[in-house]
Amino acid sequence: MRPHSENLDENHTRNDLKTIRSLLPYLWQFRGRIFIALGFLILAKVSSVGVPLILKEIVDALDASQNPVLILPVSLILAYGLVRILSVVFGELRDAIFAKVTQNTIRRIALKVFRHLHSLSLSFHLDRQTGGVSRDIERGSRGISFLLNFMVFNILPTVVEISLIAGILLLYYNIWYALIPFATAVIYIAFTLVITEWRMKFRRRMNEMDSRANTRAIDSLLNYETVKYFGNEDFEARRYDENLQVWEKAAIKNQTSLSALNMGQGGIIAVGITAMLMLASQGVTSGELTLGDLVLINTYLMQMFIPMNFLGFVYREIKHSLADMERMFRLLDENREISDKPGARDLRVSRGEVRFDHVSFAYKSQRRILDDVSFAVPPGHKVAVVGPSGSGKSTLVRLLFRFYDVDEGRIAIDGIDIRDVTQQSLRAAIGIVPQDTVLFNDTIYYNISYARPDASREEVLHAARLAHLDAFIESLPEGYDTLVGERGLKVSGGEKQRIAIARAILKNPRILVFDEATSALDSESEQAILAALREVAENHTTLVIAHRLSTIVDADRILVLKKGRIVESGTHHDLLEAGNVYARMWALQQQEKHRTPRLEPP
Repeated sequence: MRPHSENLDENHTRNDLKTIRSLLPYLWQFRGRIFIALGFLILAKVSSVGVPLILKEIVDALDASQNPVLILPVSLILAYGLVRILSVVFGELRDAIFAKVTQNTIRRIALKVFRHLHSLSLSFHLDRQTGGVSRDIERGSRGISFLLNFMVFNILPTVVEISLIAGILLLYYNIWYALIPFATAVIYIAFTLVITEWRMKFRRRMNEMDSRANTRAIDSLLNYETVKYFGNEDFEARRYDENLQVWEKAAIKNQTSLSALNMGQGGIIAVGITAMLMLASQGVTSGELTLGDLVLINTYLMQMFIPMNFLGFVYREIKHSLADMERMFRLLDENREISDKPGARDLRVSRGEVRFDHVSFAYKSQRRILDDVSFAVPPGHKVAVVGPSGSGKSTLVRLLFRFYDVDEGRIAIDGIDIRDVTQQSLRAAIGIVPQDTVLFNDTIYYNISYARPDASREEVLHAARLAHLDAFIESLPEGYDTLVGERGLKVSGGEKQRIAIARAILKNPRILVFDEATSALDSESEQAILAALREVAENHTTLVIAHRLSTIVDADRILVLKKGRIVESGTHHDLLEAGNVYARMWALQQQEKHRTPRLEPP
């Protein structure tokens, strides 16, 4: 049986290869640029390798022991300068040509991940950790940039340069001059690979703890008010520090192992350079080599080993980049639980009838939320659903928007199963005022116009007036340009719901859904908004999820949902006369409405 660590190493290797394969299709689009960049890379390295050869000729021409009559080698010096310039020019051209490949690849992958995250089901987003996901995308994008740049700008140039230098040394000198640097390079690379693989577990642990710490920090800051309400600043700091302590230990091990790696690499290079200089110096003293040969060999050693020393760092960082990219690409492997059928058509709403046919649904198999629910909302009618908390009212809305698919039965609009149409067209046909309105950290104008970004300013202002927002907005110093803060924390709950209502008005869909749309409003504001909603809902198919029964007394039909089943149905008057569940709910709310606080005796 193989050790567990060996299996882990194989898994990470497979993951690295999978990550690289995931990257290749994005690069292949720019294959022309890549080949041109590689051409400039080779020209740059040929020029670079030619510099020591010309320098050798200059040194030998100026060596009095070789030439009794010294003449300034002007042509060689000019050639030396030209080759150095060409080396720089070809290198910069390579960088310029390849820049579009790198930046475009990063942009397209980041965009694909972003789109994919929006395409995933609600269940994924309910379970996700926003801070960790954002950090994974950030590090993954940075990893792509590092991988592409250093593969093309360091690893390949170094390999080309080592190959050219080894060939020249083998051609001009005996085999030892090629064998020693080659053996040094092999030992150096093998040592770097082994130690770096061992060190990767510390980096992966650091990444994991960094994402967890970031997730906890963002979650805590987003719930700033809750932390303050309960005075739990120290508790939050301790939770945050728990992950930071593990991160600190992994970071220390990462740094100490890095120092060990650097010392080993430096020792290998020092031994190789010393052996080569000893061999070349003996050649000069014996008369086999000239001073120019010594300069050439020494220069080649510097050209080989300086980038090789950097190559160790690059390999480590590439492994780190692959680990970072792996987490980002893993997001793309998340399956879409809800997806359009092949050939799904766009929904064209004509009448606007909504029908639930024998719908059953459970978030988890052991707990059924809806059980054989059937009802219809006729075109232009208003149907309300009421019931105690947990009865499944909001689940009806999530199913209608197809955040989840029904387990049994079907939901149809104008007789068309919503699973047979595109999600985009389905959601475009429905407007919603949710119970909990979350706003973007932008202006009031932006948040209203989000329903229809191409709407004119007059249309946006008209929607705000219908939602009774205009007086509030005009009282603000910056008016419609007022920033609402993260998640809309700078405005009250009632104002947020008015913005949500303005959005629904601006969208002007055929079907409207109000999910406890006035729950955050006081009685006076509620009546004003209800009047506006009645005006907006006129001639629209409207489904209302309600807690306050007083808001739906004018509904064409009221459904009473209890434990996932419809237990009553009828108009407000009919249900009161029946004297069952709805009548008891109405009586209870009326008692609460008219109840006055009792004064305790002194």
